[in-house]
Amino acid sequence: MQELELKSVVDDVSLRRRRVEEAGGTLRFAGTMVDRYYRFASQPPKGGQRLRVRIYQSPGNGWAELTWKGPARLDQGYKEREELTTRVGDEATLRHILERSGFTPHDHVTRDIAWYTFGAATLRFEQFPRMDVLLEVEGPPEHIERAIHATGIPRSRFTADPLAVFIHRFETRTGESARLHEELHEATLCLL
Repeated sequence: MQELELKSVVDDVSLRRRRVEEAGGTLRFAGTMVDRYYRFASQPPKGGQRLRVRIYQSPGNGWAELTWKGPARLDQGYKEREELTTRVGDEATLRHILERSGFTPHDHVTRDIAWYTFGAATLRFEQFPRMDVLLEVEGPPEHIERAIHATGIPRSRFTADPLAVFIHRFETRTGESARLHEELHEATLCLL
């Protein structure tokens, strides 16, 4: 499956979520999302490939997914990469399987999200422990553009830049270090 996406900093989360809802967007999930990245212990990642375990958690609802992510590239201004994802019934057992197979965890990101569907596009508002709130929009190009229009955020503010670029901009602008993870029990659910 090919994934196309764009990201932007969000100026007013409440306003932008309301605009998406008024335009017909449907809230799919609101809660905490944790990404744990793994690599093969004896080798560095090959050509931008990544293995990720993603955990969704909210009161009374949660699941995990395993995703292989191929190298990212630009396609007509959109970030594109191949992704293969499957839902996992037991995240703890999956972690043990990966670690016993020679994979080691090397990074993790925690954020509170509000995830919407809008036609064939998805919009995910992401609030990190200390960084700008981001909006990631995925889908076919024409649906991405419609979803962006629904937010009211100027199109010029959306880029295919990776998360590292948004971190650098935040740190340069504020003089603070971004913080992208906390323990699950410490996460604040301020987007809910």
